[in-house]
Amino acid sequence: MAIHLAWRSAFIVTPLAMLLAACGDNREAVTLPEPDSGHAVTVETVADGLEHPWGLAFLPDGSVLVTEKAGRLRLIVDGVLAETPVTGVPPVYTGNQGGLLDIALSPDFESDNLVYLTLATGNDASNNTALYRARYENGALLDGEIIWQSDVNKRGGAHFGGRIAFLEDGTLLVTLGDGFEFREEAQNLENRFGTIVRLNPDGSPAAGNPLADEPGALPDIWSYGHRNVQGIAVDPATGTVWAHEHGPRGGDELNIIEGGNNYGWPIVTSGLDYSGARISPYTEHTAGYTAPVREWLPTSIAPSGLAIYRGEAFANWDGDLLVGALAGRALHRVRTEDGMAIAEEVLLADRAERIRDVRTGPDGLVYVLTDEENGALLRLSPAD
Repeated sequence: MAIHLAWRSAFIVTPLAMLLAACGDNREAVTLPEPDSGHAVTVETVADGLEHPWGLAFLPDGSVLVTEKAGRLRLIVDGVLAETPVTGVPPVYTGNQGGLLDIALSPDFESDNLVYLTLATGNDASNNTALYRARYENGALLDGEIIWQSDVNKRGGAHFGGRIAFLEDGTLLVTLGDGFEFREEAQNLENRFGTIVRLNPDGSPAAGNPLADEPGALPDIWSYGHRNVQGIAVDPATGTVWAHEHGPRGGDELNIIEGGNNYGWPIVTSGLDYSGARISPYTEHTAGYTAPVREWLPTSIAPSGLAIYRGEAFANWDGDLLVGALAGRALHRVRTEDGMAIAEEVLLADRAERIRDVRTGPDGLVYVLTDEENGALLRLSPAD
């Protein structure tokens, strides 16, 4: 399978890129005005000493579970990072972008104690994104098992996706990437490259997935035409599903995700290849392709982590989207209205740290993870 996909990539993409390279980069920067109702922000370090943290979840007792890319799950209690990692984490593939990725608690965690983890499995020659479920008790994962796996068996260690979001009906979404080398397959419903899948809590395909009746389509695919989705969140007030994905050189996208939709990659994109060549002549989403709410151009911010703020502490941020930026080394607050991004504020840029994840805490404050060798969990509170 990998040989077949590599042949398609070389045969289709490279000549197109060569033909379009002469067009040059004439994309204009898309700059939004700052929202007119911000807050002065105080930033505190809750805990540091985390090695490239990736995802976080708040336990009912106020402690925090944090994944580290290297394959460890860490516990923070009262601002103190426990010296011993949580036991019971399965082996992970840590090549390149692989590793232990996101974490989410079951919606019924207080009664079932179930924790969900995404992770990369396999090796350099054949690897996948997997979903692992276990019961958490007193610093240990018990009775854990991989309940779902992407089965793309791709080579290389790039574009795993890996974010988790639960929907109101109890099903969950898992985001995936296009494997970097296999981007044309993001338009192929016979595999999971560049898709978001919708699953039951046991990992089986959820009923009602709108693409399941398409000839040859895999039954768990919810949406497709994505590049590498590393941020997804469900608005608790409206139920709207938001996600963002990495572009190559520019063309990062913020999208409203609806089941059955095709988000265009790589047929429609404003991003450039890393060579500087155009990936596609089509930059405007036409019928059949869902247009993004926001594109970051001409430079990629490399978005990772996404939260919709619904809290009382930052009263003027209600409904705003919080987007971490790896290459952009900042936190972006995006205001939307009627499905359009209308304003944007860049926060934490003075710290120049890669932001890997962002969440709203149970206290209504904002928490972010910095993706550094000595990464930290930061807490943002209103200075006013």
